[in-house]
Amino acid sequence: MRSLSIAGTGMLAQQTNVDVISNNIANMNTTAYKRQRAEFQDLLYQQVTRAGAQTGGPEATAPSGIQIGAGVRTGGVYRIGTQGALTQTDNRYDVAIEGQGYFQITMPNGETAYTRAGSFQVSDQGELVTADGYPVQPGIAIPQEATDVVIARNGTVQVKVAGDAALQDVGQLQLATFMNEAGLEAMGGNLFMQTPASGEPNVAAPGEPGFGSLRQGFLEASNVNPVAEITALITAQRAYEMNSRVVKTVDEMLGTTSQLR
Repeated sequence: MRSLSIAGTGMLAQQTNVDVISNNIANMNTTAYKRQRAEFQDLLYQQVTRAGAQTGGPEATAPSGIQIGAGVRTGGVYRIGTQGALTQTDNRYDVAIEGQGYFQITMPNGETAYTRAGSFQVSDQGELVTADGYPVQPGIAIPQEATDVVIARNGTVQVKVAGDAALQDVGQLQLATFMNEAGLEAMGGNLFMQTPASGEPNVAAPGEPGFGSLRQGFLEASNVNPVAEITALITAQRAYEMNSRVVKTVDEMLGTTSQLR
């Protein structure tokens, strides 16, 4: 009976749905995390009678035909890049992006990764780095004698040195945007990698047309809505239960058939 395999595909799809929702809930406090959503597609149909096929005489055709579906599959898991709320931290090395764009990070193998988590720190060499110690592009070096650091909304980094009234420029942060942000590959650690689906990065200073601006002393929160996720979780659970009910019903039907004498 087709119903067993059809219900099985439905249960597998809802398992994936619950996995995605669970990951969203687990990361509801992760800096700059973007929630994900599972999308589903119906499977191929068995054409018992094709629409338009002749059913009798030359003028008699089936108006709709008979198509029996084979179930459902996960078509994709999309990342929803809406802006998260900005949380004030008053840490001078915390930087939030307000709008579009990603910070560029140099990985140990020399490749460039991208992140919206601007919880930066200073290394023992005075270099601006991520929490894992990866340098931020372009390299920003904070002098040891600096008493204060100012990061402007356009990415300009200035420091105040004791005995000098004027601020000194030490570099400018840049942002990268992509034609298809959903095509970025998540690497964990709040990092993403470029893929053929994302397209090439477009790099410019913050505040340029199409690019967000920076807010020093703030961090972008996750865009996960806990109430919406719990509601989606309940819906997925009920859908799973309904598919399992189909399996139970088919089992009862097969049991009835096997007991015929």
